[in-house]
Amino acid sequence: MYPNLARRGFLAAGFAAAGVFAAARRPVLAQTAAGPFTLAPLPYATNANEAAIDAMTMEIHHGRHHAAFIANLNNIARDYPALASTPIDDVLMRLSQAPDAIRTALRNSAGGHANHAMFWEIMGGQGGEPGGELKAAIDRDLGGFAKMQTDFNAAGMRVFGSGWVFVVVTPAGGLSIVVRPNQDNPLMDGQRVLMGNDVWEHAYYLRYQNRRAEYLTNWWKVLNWEKIAARYEAARNGTLRI
Repeated sequence: MYPNLARRGFLAAGFAAAGVFAAARRPVLAQTAAGPFTLAPLPYATNANEAAIDAMTMEIHHGRHHAAFIANLNNIARDYPALASTPIDDVLMRLSQAPDAIRTALRNSAGGHANHAMFWEIMGGQGGEPGGELKAAIDRDLGGFAKMQTDFNAAGMRVFGSGWVFVVVTPAGGLSIVVRPNQDNPLMDGQRVLMGNDVWEHAYYLRYQNRRAEYLTNWWKVLNWEKIAARYEAARNGTLRI
């Protein structure tokens, strides 16, 4: 699958165009952070989600945990420079084509970046319930909003250890609830993420300790359904990236 490729990184055509990686010149160095990837600021104050998540957790989660994924991607891009211009969804959907040397690092860091970018986007709201076409899709595919909440929270409780629970838009356009371990993202399976909740302990432990069920229940109070509806429309139109 991987012919003799230039030692300086990706082929000039890039991963998105060619679907292949080049061999690395040197090991990825975890302590190096500078590079083409940047951590976008939160779209609201760290205390905006106090109904579910305390400000300190938001600050640490965004400024340290998400930032670590950005730093790791920048380290990889030092030796695979076309990564900088390759959409993250392409990286995740073609993860099996990555060389062994960086596949796990990409799985964790590109997945973690995509998961968290989505996570910040869909919060900062007042909760409530969705309307319009998104409500119709939830009624059609997930048995209605109340059932979706119950099934989503139950799925989140079944995650053993660290992971995520998602509502995805399948290639056929339907909605489904799925769970993924660690920082795996449904893009790895060809699905687009409508919304998702982080059930790693660092997402809730300062306030809830081991009470994951309480965290899952309260999280619905801070969802921004306008943003989630926009993601649904983008998924249907083929323009949703991560």
